[in-house]
Amino acid sequence: MKQLLQNLNDGKALVAEVPCPSVRRGMILVRTAASLVSAGTERSVVAFAEKNLLGKARSRPDLVKQVLEKAQREGIIPTIQAAFNRLDQPMSLGYSSAGTVVAVGEGVSGFQVGDRVACAGANYAVHAEYAVVPQNLAALIPENVSFEAASFCTLGSIALHGFRLAEPQVGESILVIGLGLLGLLVGQIGLASGCRVFGVDIDPRRVELARSMGITAVARSEAEQSAPGFARGRGYDAVLICADARSNDPIELAAKLARDRAAVISVGAVGLNLPRKAYFDKELRVMVSRSYGPGRYDPAYEERGQDYPVGFVRWTEGRNLEAILDLLAAGRLDVNALITHRFAIDEAVSAYELITGKRKEPFLGVVLTYPQTEDAQPARRIDLPQAKAAPVGQPVVGVLGAGMYASGVFLPAMQRAGGATMAGIATASGLSARHAAQKFGFRYASSSEQEVLEDKDINVLVILTRHNQHARQVLAALKDGKHVYCEKPLALNEAELSEIEAALAQENLPLLTVGFNRRFAPLAVALREALASRTEPLVAHYRVNAGYLPLTHWLHDPAVGGGRIIGEGCHFIDFLSFLTGAPPSAVTAQALPDGGRYRQDNVLLTLTYPDGSLGTVAYLANGDKRVPKERVEVFCGGTVAVLDDFSRLEVTRDGRKSARSLAMGQDKGHQAAWSNFLACVRKGGQPPIPYEHLLGVTRATFEAMRLLQGAEAG
Repeated sequence: MKQLLQNLNDGKALVAEVPCPSVRRGMILVRTAASLVSAGTERSVVAFAEKNLLGKARSRPDLVKQVLEKAQREGIIPTIQAAFNRLDQPMSLGYSSAGTVVAVGEGVSGFQVGDRVACAGANYAVHAEYAVVPQNLAALIPENVSFEAASFCTLGSIALHGFRLAEPQVGESILVIGLGLLGLLVGQIGLASGCRVFGVDIDPRRVELARSMGITAVARSEAEQSAPGFARGRGYDAVLICADARSNDPIELAAKLARDRAAVISVGAVGLNLPRKAYFDKELRVMVSRSYGPGRYDPAYEERGQDYPVGFVRWTEGRNLEAILDLLAAGRLDVNALITHRFAIDEAVSAYELITGKRKEPFLGVVLTYPQTEDAQPARRIDLPQAKAAPVGQPVVGVLGAGMYASGVFLPAMQRAGGATMAGIATASGLSARHAAQKFGFRYASSSEQEVLEDKDINVLVILTRHNQHARQVLAALKDGKHVYCEKPLALNEAELSEIEAALAQENLPLLTVGFNRRFAPLAVALREALASRTEPLVAHYRVNAGYLPLTHWLHDPAVGGGRIIGEGCHFIDFLSFLTGAPPSAVTAQALPDGGRYRQDNVLLTLTYPDGSLGTVAYLANGDKRVPKERVEVFCGGTVAVLDDFSRLEVTRDGRKSARSLAMGQDKGHQAAWSNFLACVRKGGQPPIPYEHLLGVTRATFEAMRLLQGAEAG
């Protein structure tokens, strides 16, 4: 299928051929008929992408600060690599579309194949021939509403939500500053609601268009003289600022024309340097409208389909979509008059030349259209021309998942290691698979994991998906006779782990390993060598300055990420097991109170090992990012060893200190872990990490969570 993409590195927009995405639980697959280009939001994205590195840095000082902090923690080279990897990712454009449902995911209610739907959401309602959309971000289109009109639904919902925030009453006077798409939609919504609407804009053509829609409107130069009379000298009950301007003029004009204790709602992107005296004198209520209604930016609502009870939240973003469609069906909202340009998806780059000013002509509503020919089966696989025959005896690799960790860390490590043929890579979206396939030399990209799992040429599978997929994909790959490198964790619960354990007990099974890469890091190997002659138990303390994660992050979700101890803490338990030579025999766990800010991620684990060694893991989310993430201290038989963030190792013995630092900065062993696994695949025999370690470490995380949850319940 064709999709419009933006390259954040060089600023180029392109229409690319990508695999059709796979429908997922709680979502619908939609064949797009029309999508609306948001001149404001999408123009700002393109403008940022077109800047050089210095320009990008100047426009986003917050990101520069994050980069500097990361460089301080992890070193310059890894930080530069991570930054360029982010810029290298293709960005989906668009968030407002309409089309026909062609597939319905498990758990979806209210939609069926053949339904005409309006769709919303960045990364969902994108400019592409097919899109996967969560059920709460779609609404059924009435019979008398066209696809083109329905494609305005998201922008209409943004306008409607801003209007609702003003809490207008029938007969009130509403001032709309800025008569672009948003302003004209707000104005029409105001009229449909029984309000008296007055509009202001600097463009005389937009003023005339507003008048043709029944909105009383004037140019900015006339506003301060004409607007007060329309409000009968009382001032405006509500002011909605829909302009897109850096200037502070709209916010100042709002204060001049608003009545005492009026509402001022910022819907557009404008300067918000409030003149205190003007706002104080009238005690104005100021709000910044957040997109298109309650539910926006809430993963539980948008991704997991958990609707809000209508008795508590009457107008969610999904119900706002329905309301806009009702206005369109009743003829009380006219968007056809707003359309100035139409482009077929093949010509979509021209639409961006238009909104960024490269084509010198006026525009307002820009709609992309898509062919509506019935495909028997949209292509979920794209073959790349770089495909080469695999050398005899070389492992042939398939990959599931191509997120930021995969594309920024592990796939580059695989590429540097060499020694394997990259066959296929699959992601649910298809887009990230296509990009990774091109960048890392895979034969094909797919949106279907079955494509890779069932590929008979592939004998090694790398699993880089979200945690809740790991156990199922591991079992499927082992059953198909494929060796498996699975990113941590191996499983999220005892039932999954027991099933894997049973599979591993079978004879002649392919090899399995987990991405416990730290035990393969060069300084980790040196640390263990320094302890090789020990004749007594050791004590090791592993401090992890993990950093804060928002409670809405998927890693906190027990069903998806497993929580931070199962999802990431396993790394550190495994490292101590590597030093002692065995998985822990006992675990105790304590956590700080969450206090509504954390989720069992300020934890102290105490681990007892079979030889009497003791280990502690302090996993902390309440620290400062400027402090390096990881530090290991080991005490044993007159020796003290300190490993700082896998970049420096210091060993003190018999009063003498030796130190080793890596010239290239931090190395956490990703490439070495992969190379060791490939070597084991080639020669056969034992896996690089004993299975008792994989199982024992995973069970230790389960026990830690059981103890923490028990303490919380108590």
